[in-house]
Amino acid sequence: MLEVNKIRNEFDDMVKALRKRGLFDIENKLQELIKLDDKRKSFKSEIDKINNESKSISKDIGIAFKSGESGNIESLKLRSKELKEKSKIINDNLKETEIKLKLSLYNIPNTPDYRVPEGNSDKENKIIFSSEIIKNMTQKPHWDLINEFKIIDFELGNNITGAGFPVYIGKGAILQRALINYFLDIAKEKDYTEILPPILINDNSATNTGQLPDKEGQMYKIEDENLYLIPTAEVPVTNIFKKKIVEKELLPIKNVAFTPCFRKEAGSWGSHVRGLNRLHQFDKVEIVQIQEENKSDEALNEMCDHVQYLIESLEIPYRKILLCSGDLGFTSSLTYDFEVYAPGQDRWLECSSVSNFLTYQSNRMNLKIRYGKTKKLAHTLNGSALALPRIVASILENNQDGDHILIPKVLHKYTGFKKISK
Repeated sequence: MLEVNKIRNEFDDMVKALRKRGLFDIENKLQELIKLDDKRKSFKSEIDKINNESKSISKDIGIAFKSGESGNIESLKLRSKELKEKSKIINDNLKETEIKLKLSLYNIPNTPDYRVPEGNSDKENKIIFSSEIIKNMTQKPHWDLINEFKIIDFELGNNITGAGFPVYIGKGAILQRALINYFLDIAKEKDYTEILPPILINDNSATNTGQLPDKEGQMYKIEDENLYLIPTAEVPVTNIFKKKIVEKELLPIKNVAFTPCFRKEAGSWGSHVRGLNRLHQFDKVEIVQIQEENKSDEALNEMCDHVQYLIESLEIPYRKILLCSGDLGFTSSLTYDFEVYAPGQDRWLECSSVSNFLTYQSNRMNLKIRYGKTKKLAHTLNGSALALPRIVASILENNQDGDHILIPKVLHKYTGFKKISK
């Protein structure tokens, strides 16, 4: 969430930035936030005064007992009782105000970076780089290929669970595992520490990274329990550091995790979500960094280079896109998407988002960096490196060769085979 002090001190800039997201009434909302914070401070000041007076009274009662001058003790005790009752009322008001302030902050998105183009939809995203592509209308879409080569079975997954839960079979399963191991190995070479986190999270963890309250309808909740299936490894891996103070000397903190991911994707219909294009369960390797303010932009570029390297090494066409304000995620300040080309569909498929959240997540989870005697909120970043379904779709569609599907060279040592045959 945004920092109240920053809203106070940079009010005009914050209003201008949030208006890029189409929040034209944001000025009034931010002013209401400041009023709530003023109210919170006022209650806190009153409580501090009461506490100081209570301490003074306790001291006076002790002195009176020791000196044998008990005449004022009853009046002091009465005043102490009045202060306790008053303190309880003010504390209740303080808690109520703090909850209102926090909930209000939760409903305001992050401020877009100055580089974010203004726009209302993905049509106004900015293409930074795009591979040259040769369109070939004879190329088959991957949903035809997986049936012909018997490597993924959607009908079987539908019988076991439901739509959007495929079963990977034989060389299809091996290809999946090969990609995971390859992505993890490259991350290790780039000094990422591998994490194997839980795939269930509580609502506090989901709130810390911004999935709640913004994306509650997209997550699978465990009935009668305060638990959700993770939509991405970003959530448990980033929450490793909630309520932590990190020493500056330990930065950057770089973690990588492979997990299954679960998303409802409600209301998704049509050919653009057919086959592997959109699933309820899918595998993904995620990279997460904790950085200090003046190095987080450099970290974002490094993470983009990492994703770019992975895609290029798989020898599939791709493009890099800077998201506009209308397509920017709620918690992100700056996001680059990577898309791979699927010739059988003549479509670009998103396979990675790399984002800088600045202090938005760290403020929610109270993650700070220690600089000697001072502490500052950390910057958090994350990126898909990579999400597997659309990578697999692109590999299949780009590498179909008659009765064979060729495997990218970098995966040969992981698969143990160079092609998939009928």
